[in-house]
Amino acid sequence: SSESEEEEEEWEPKSKIAKKPRLPKKNEPKPKKVAVPKSTVARKRVKKIAVKEELDVSLPIAPPEDSRGGAHLSKFKEEDICTNLKTLNKKSEVPKMQLNSFQGKNLNNLESDEEPSTSVPVVEMQVKHEQPEEDFTFDEPPSKKIKSATCPEGKPVKHAGGNKVKEEFEMNWDIVQVLSERTSTEPWVCANLIRLFQEENTIPFIARYRKELINNLEADALREIQQTLEELRTVAKKTHGVMQKLKKEGKLSGGLSTALLNCRTLEELDHVSAPYKTGSKGTKAQRAKQLGLEPAALSLLQNPVELNLFSYIKPNIKGLSTIQEVEAGVQHILADMFAKDKDTLDFIRKLCQQRYICIQSALAKASTKNINEKDINKFQLYHEFSCNIKNIQHHQILAINRGENLKILTVKVNIPDGVKNEFRWWCVNERWRPKHFVKPELMRILQNSVEDAYKRLIYPLLCREFRSKLTSDAEKESVMMFGRNLRQLLLTSPVRGRTLMGVDPGYKHGCKLAIISPTSQILHTDVVYLHSGQGFREAEKIKRHLLQYNCSTIVIGNGTACRETEAYFADLIMKKYFAPLDVVYCIVSEAGASIYSVSPEASKEMPDLDPNLRSAVSIARRVQDPLAELVKIEPKHIGVGMYQHDVSQTLLKATLDSVVEECVSFVGVDINICSEILLRHIAGLNANRAKNIIEWREKNGPFINREQLKEVKGLGPKSFQQCAGFIRFNQEYIKTFCSSKKIGLESHSLLNKAGAQVTKEKQGKKKSKLTPGVLQQPNPLDQTCIHPESYSIAMRFLSLFGGNPNDIGKPDMQQKVNAVIQKEGLEGVAKRLNTTVHTLQLIIDGLTQPEGFDIRTDFDKPDFKRSIVCLEDLSVGTVLTGKVENATPFGVFVDIGVGKAGLIPVRNITEAKLSKVKKRRSLGLGPGERVEVKVLNIDIPRLRITLDLIRVL
Repeated sequence: SSESEEEEEEWEPKSKIAKKPRLPKKNEPKPKKVAVPKSTVARKRVKKIAVKEELDVSLPIAPPEDSRGGAHLSKFKEEDICTNLKTLNKKSEVPKMQLNSFQGKNLNNLESDEEPSTSVPVVEMQVKHEQPEEDFTFDEPPSKKIKSATCPEGKPVKHAGGNKVKEEFEMNWDIVQVLSERTSTEPWVCANLIRLFQEENTIPFIARYRKELINNLEADALREIQQTLEELRTVAKKTHGVMQKLKKEGKLSGGLSTALLNCRTLEELDHVSAPYKTGSKGTKAQRAKQLGLEPAALSLLQNPVELNLFSYIKPNIKGLSTIQEVEAGVQHILADMFAKDKDTLDFIRKLCQQRYICIQSALAKASTKNINEKDINKFQLYHEFSCNIKNIQHHQILAINRGENLKILTVKVNIPDGVKNEFRWWCVNERWRPKHFVKPELMRILQNSVEDAYKRLIYPLLCREFRSKLTSDAEKESVMMFGRNLRQLLLTSPVRGRTLMGVDPGYKHGCKLAIISPTSQILHTDVVYLHSGQGFREAEKIKRHLLQYNCSTIVIGNGTACRETEAYFADLIMKKYFAPLDVVYCIVSEAGASIYSVSPEASKEMPDLDPNLRSAVSIARRVQDPLAELVKIEPKHIGVGMYQHDVSQTLLKATLDSVVEECVSFVGVDINICSEILLRHIAGLNANRAKNIIEWREKNGPFINREQLKEVKGLGPKSFQQCAGFIRFNQEYIKTFCSSKKIGLESHSLLNKAGAQVTKEKQGKKKSKLTPGVLQQPNPLDQTCIHPESYSIAMRFLSLFGGNPNDIGKPDMQQKVNAVIQKEGLEGVAKRLNTTVHTLQLIIDGLTQPEGFDIRTDFDKPDFKRSIVCLEDLSVGTVLTGKVENATPFGVFVDIGVGKAGLIPVRNITEAKLSKVKKRRSLGLGPGERVEVKVLNIDIPRLRITLDLIRVL
C-alpha cells in the first residue's frame, strides 16, 4: 500500500502537467512538443497502477455487479460525445491490432465499447488497452481514473469526482453520505448521480444509458434523489450566505460558525441564525451576555466552587439590580447554550424517535363564526383527530394543513412528559454536569435552565421540525403521485388507423363535433344542438357525417352535458341507427382542452378554426395519440393529482415537466414528422433547439441519419448526446427519399463512411458540426433505441452471428440473437464484446424489437362502449368493469359509466388482485387501467360509491 501511495503522490503533479497542453487551441505546435513525452510517462504509470488495483478485484469485497459498476464509474465521463481534439490526433500510438478490430466503426464510441470489464480473467486485457484508453480520453484528468480504480467494488472514493458544490459551499457533513441516508440509496450510486447531474445529464438519458452507474434505478427514484440533492445544496448555499452576512457585521464567532456548518435543514439553519438577524431585538441570552453574565454562566459549569453571583449585582443597571435578575440572566445564557448544542439536540431527537409522538387537530373556536358551514363539514374527520406521526398518512397531513390555513382547525404536536423528564435528567447528570461540587442554589439554576431550554426553545423547534418533515414528505408524495398518474395517462396506448369523431358536449351553445383522419388531419367540423328539442333532426346530420367519412368511433369529452350526450349516442347505437356502421363510443377527460383551445399553440396549429371547435379536435386526438396531444397542455391542468394547489408549485412544475420529458423520450419521436411542441420535450432539447430542428428540416428536407443533427444550430455535443438515442428515423421513408436522390443504401458502406466522417469532424476546427458537402446516408441503427455511442458494439455483436443491420426487427434477427445468447449467456457475450450487461441488453432490445415498436402497447387503451348504466341501476354486489380515473394515497377512483366515479379504498387493493403480467412501479393502479369491481356501498344523496377490486383486466 505504501508503494501505491508513492505512485499516486508522484502521479498527481504529472497529471496536472500532462493536462496543460490540452488547454490552448490556437498554438498547435507548442503543445505537441510538451505533451508527447509527458503523456507517455503518464500512460505508463496509469498502466502500472491499473494492474495493482485490478488485482484487488479478485478479493471477495463486493458482489460482481458492484465491481462492474465501479469500473464503469471511472469512465462515464469518457463516453461523452464531446471528444478531445488533441488526443484523437495521436492515432499513431494505437496498436495495429486495435485499429483492425475497430475497422469501420464510429470513433465517437471508442471509449464506451472498449471499456474493460473488471472481472479477474481480464486483468491482462486491462493492461493492454490502457494506452489506447489514454489516447481517447475525453477531457478527464487521469488522476480521477486512478482514484476511482482504487474502489474495486464500484464505490468511489469520497470527493473523487470533484464535487464543485462541496468545494464552493463546504459543510461539516458529507453531501454523499447525507444524500444516501435520506434517499436510502447506496453511497456509490449517490456519488455517481451527483457527477452525472453536474455534467448536465438528463434523467431519461441516465435511466436508459447509464444503468450500471445508478444500480438500475428508475426515473422516479432519480427524480427523488435529484430533489433531495437540490435541497441539500440550498441549505449549504444559504448557510454560507448567512455566514458571510454575519462576518461583515462582526457577529460570527467560532462556535456560531461550527453550529451553522452543522445545519442539515433550513429549519435548523433558521433556529441557529434567528437571534442574529438584522433588526431583531436580540434574545434573552444575548441581552444577558451584553450585561456581562456569560463568565458567570460558564463558571457555573466549569468551576462552580468559585462562583459568587452576588458580585454581579449592580443596583443601577436593569437586569443586574437584584440577585433574581442575575440568576435569570445566567439561566437564559445556559438555556441558549443547551438549545444550540449539537449533542443535546441529537439526544432529544433520538429520544423522540423511540417514543409515541402524536399530531392532534381540533375544530377552531373562532371557525364557527366567519366560515361557511359547508367548508367546516368538509373537515369533519379532523374535528377531533389524533395520530402517531409515524403512522399518519400523507393525505391526512395535507388535509390538516389546509384546514389550519383556512382557520377551521387548530393543530399541535404532543410530546409526552416522559421525554421531557428523561431529557432533564440526562442534561443535569450527563451532558451538562458541573465539573465540581455545586451548591444547591446553583444546581437549582442549572435545573431551571434545562427546563427553560426545553420549554421555550427545544420543544418549539421539535414541533417545527416534525411539522415541516411531515409536510415536506406529504408534498413530495403528492407530487410523485401526480407524476405517476400523469405518466400512466401519457402512456395510454394510442388508437391507430381509425377515423374518429370528437364531441365537446354542451347545452346552450350546442355540442361541437370534429372528425379527424387516421393521420390526425381535420376532415370536418360542425355544431349540433342535441339537448334543446332538436335531437332527432340532428341525428340525421350526425349519421350523414359518419357515413361520409366512414367513421365508427365517437369520443365524448367528460365535461358539462357529458351524461346527456352519452345517453343520446348510446340510445342511437342500441337502436342500430348508424347501420351499416358498428359505432362505439368512449369517454375521455377533457381537462385542459378549453385552456389549450385559446392558447398561441392552438392558434398557430389551427388558425382558421373557432376556439370551441378546436377543443373537439383536441378531444378526438387524445384517443388517437394521447402523448402527442397532452404534451400541448400544461401538466397541472390535466387534473390527475391530489392537493395540487397546496404543494410547492415549483416542485410540482419541475416534477411534471420531468415526467413529460421522460415519457416523450422513452416513446421516441420520428424526427421527420413530429411537431415542434413534441420535440421540445425530448431530453437535451428545448424550445429554441426544437425550433431550429424544424427550420433545418423545412430548409434542407428530411434528416437522413442521427449524425445530421449536429448540423442544426445550437445543438452542441452535449445536447446531441442527450437527445440522439430518443430520436427515430423511419427507414422506409428515408429509403424512398434517398432513392429519389440516387443515394446508395449499402449498410456496411454507410458505417465505414460515417466513421470516416466523424473522424474528419473531430480533426476539424468545429468538432460538433459535420463537414459540409459530404453525402449523408441512412443508418439502420437509427430506427432503434441504441445510442450512437454503442453503434460499434452493436456492429461487433452482429458480426458474431453474421447479422445484417437491414434485418433489424425481423423474426430471423430475433432467432439468431436468441441462439447466441442461449449458447454463451448474456454475461459471456458482454465479456466477449468488452461491454456491460446493461448496454448489451439495450442493443439486443434495439435489434429484436419489430419496426415501429411502441412501448405504449403494454398500456391500456380507452374503454369503448355501446350502452350506458345509470346510478339508479346499481345495487350492492353488482359486478362492473371500469377504468381508473385518478389514484391517491387513500384509494383509486374508477369510472364505472354511471356519471360518478366510485372509490376503491386502498385497503381493498392487494398484490394478489393485481395483474402479474404487467410490470408495476408500485403497489397501486394508475389512470387508464381497466378493472373489474364489485359495488360495496351506494350513498345516493351524497353521490358516493364504494367499490371492491376483483381483478385488473
